[in-house]
Amino acid sequence: GKTLVVASSAGRCEITLALLLERGFKPTKVRDWNEFIDKDSPLAITVGQLTEGLLLPESDLRVVTTQQLGIEKPKQHSRRRKSGRYAGIIIRELSDLQVGAPVVHEEYGVGRYHGLKNLVVDSIATEFLQIEYAGGDKLYVPVHSLHLVSRYTGAAPELAPLHRLGSDQWTKAKRKAAYQARDTAAELLNLYAQRAAKKGTAFPLLEDAYQQFSSQFLFEETDDQLEAIQHVLSDLQSEKSMDRVICGDVGFGKTEVALRAAFAAIHAGYQVAVLVPTTLLAQQHHRTFTDRFTNWAANVELLSRFRNKNDTEKVLNGLSDGSIDIVIGTHKLLQGKTKFKRLGLVIIDEEHRFGVRHKEQLKRLRAEVDILTMTATPIPRTLNMSLGGLRDLSLIATPPVDRVSVKTFISEWSDQIIQEAVLREIRRGGQVYFVHNRVEDIEHIAGKVRKLAPEAQTKVAHGQMPERELERIMLDFYHQRFNLLLCSTIIESGIDIPSANTIIINRADRLGLAQLYQLRGRVGRSYHQAYAYLFVPPRRALTADALKRLEAIEALEALGSGFTLATHDLEIRGAGELLGEEQSGQIQAIGFTLYNEFLTRAVKSLRAGKEPDLLDPYNQVLELDLGLAALIPDHYMPDVHIRLVQYKRIANAESQNALRELQVEFIDRFGLLPSPTRTLFEITRLKLLAHQLGAVKIQASLSGGQIRFGEHSTMDPLALLSLVEDQPEDYRLDGPFRLRFKWDQESGEDRIRALETILAQLGAHEAD
Repeated sequence: GKTLVVASSAGRCEITLALLLERGFKPTKVRDWNEFIDKDSPLAITVGQLTEGLLLPESDLRVVTTQQLGIEKPKQHSRRRKSGRYAGIIIRELSDLQVGAPVVHEEYGVGRYHGLKNLVVDSIATEFLQIEYAGGDKLYVPVHSLHLVSRYTGAAPELAPLHRLGSDQWTKAKRKAAYQARDTAAELLNLYAQRAAKKGTAFPLLEDAYQQFSSQFLFEETDDQLEAIQHVLSDLQSEKSMDRVICGDVGFGKTEVALRAAFAAIHAGYQVAVLVPTTLLAQQHHRTFTDRFTNWAANVELLSRFRNKNDTEKVLNGLSDGSIDIVIGTHKLLQGKTKFKRLGLVIIDEEHRFGVRHKEQLKRLRAEVDILTMTATPIPRTLNMSLGGLRDLSLIATPPVDRVSVKTFISEWSDQIIQEAVLREIRRGGQVYFVHNRVEDIEHIAGKVRKLAPEAQTKVAHGQMPERELERIMLDFYHQRFNLLLCSTIIESGIDIPSANTIIINRADRLGLAQLYQLRGRVGRSYHQAYAYLFVPPRRALTADALKRLEAIEALEALGSGFTLATHDLEIRGAGELLGEEQSGQIQAIGFTLYNEFLTRAVKSLRAGKEPDLLDPYNQVLELDLGLAALIPDHYMPDVHIRLVQYKRIANAESQNALRELQVEFIDRFGLLPSPTRTLFEITRLKLLAHQLGAVKIQASLSGGQIRFGEHSTMDPLALLSLVEDQPEDYRLDGPFRLRFKWDQESGEDRIRALETILAQLGAHEAD
């Protein structure tokens, strides 16, 4: 009979063809069904869109899909296209490297990137990444070793250290950082071990009641939102204590995640505390929670400085006797007087707004109850923790349907811009925020604004006003009794006003990146186009940091960029240490990426009950020299930045499957692989096999070569001895860790296959 294999794309077709050839099959490539029928070949392969195969017994014909062969996963069809995923935004890696930018090589330290260079070594053309070190010394890193190079983040580029090749400066810095990463990991794991040792509470979910509660949500959930809700509910239903961060832009539906978590907790008979940084936000959340739980006999109360003494006492008594189910409050909730009868869940909104003392109290809480943290711009410390795998992270990066991004303009003060912006907004029935963060001259600015836009009804609000008056003004603005609020940054974590769609920020250069992002998030919460105007002094008068902040906020106009913003924040402010308040230290010395790598290794070792040796020789570089050209030619991929990113992706591939998927993507995006690029993939595949066995050096030429193993090798010594004894003319041992071999392998492909066979014989490496 005849069999046709159908692959979903040209890339998948090429990979399947290679796999079939490896296993002794000889398929013919055909364009379509007719060509398959006409050809004599018993096995053919083509590109097409099929999810299932078929059998035609009368004609003795079979059609098999690559999914059925296990070469391709079935496609997941979601209701709506997901936003671009996070691989590219977690840490902006090498994609936007400019010549002169600082980079870190794990073995040699921090230097300056000087582009990709093509060099001919032993008659073989290879591409290298050039790094310049102190004293003008240059290091050429072969592209298949790019996993050892990362972009330096941890301080401003101009403040990044510059190490000297051949000195012990880098070794000392790396050792010091490794010890600190180990201590940090141990301290963190101690905190998380306390949580793990205390059996958490599993909250059973009443499915019917939950579905009824969910149906009251007036909007359609986004894919990311549904995923975050599922993560939280799974955490709550397990006996492990939850400590999850929900990171999502302003207005992307984090509150709905919190509402559903609260529902699960109170229906399991537990109390919920919602902790917010400002009184105004507490009031808004109180309104939201009260409205949503109206039909569910849940007692929702507010605890803030706006409550009088009697009301406060009533709330505290209600918490201690269990009659209050949900309490929403500011840091007053953390005071010693607050006692809960059955606290099960703490929801923290914008954790970065709380001070050190409050964070210490929160840290103690973490060992006892389930914690859900919501943030639009996670501070670097929270981000580090999440990336280090110590806290669970759910990202909501998909904007709600029909939401449009806020148009952002940066300029010097302009009377004309103020007039136009204010008039356009109030003439379409909207409201305007005008932020001026200096109370001393806020009335003077208010006078100027009133002259420029007499049509607007302007009122002033700031944190030094009497509380009752401030509350009245904010409520009047909320109820649209006036249309221009001139205020300080008190609205940063403020109230949700869909009709306010223009914000003007004076002296934006004096505000932090997270602050600017939060303020801009006050507008654009409906389906109208929103505008943000950032007024700054002339550019020459701005500090380098202020300029970077403004460039970052301007560049991050796209919806869902809060997570990316936090990585910019890492670079501008310097990555914070995970514990304590210092913002420099070892991370600045070796860069965030490597520090994070050390931390991840330390956590992994400690969790496995081993003493972490972060400078272990097992982590050393695998040298591989096969005398073959392995690169991406510039005619195949002309853009140097794209080429650099793809090199990095290949070098970072952690499994044969990941490498295969990357190969499919290359063929689909850029066309059939040129010979040197195919060799690059083959060599990387060989490195993965060698690394599993703990090999540290492989050298192979036409006539033979050597494999050197590290002290921590996992190869089978009996297999090694058997190889040497059975074929003494081809293999011999040169010391305990070096195997020498002879062969006659002219083609590079044969050399790679022969090495794969040797490595397979020396250790039963896990099949991918």
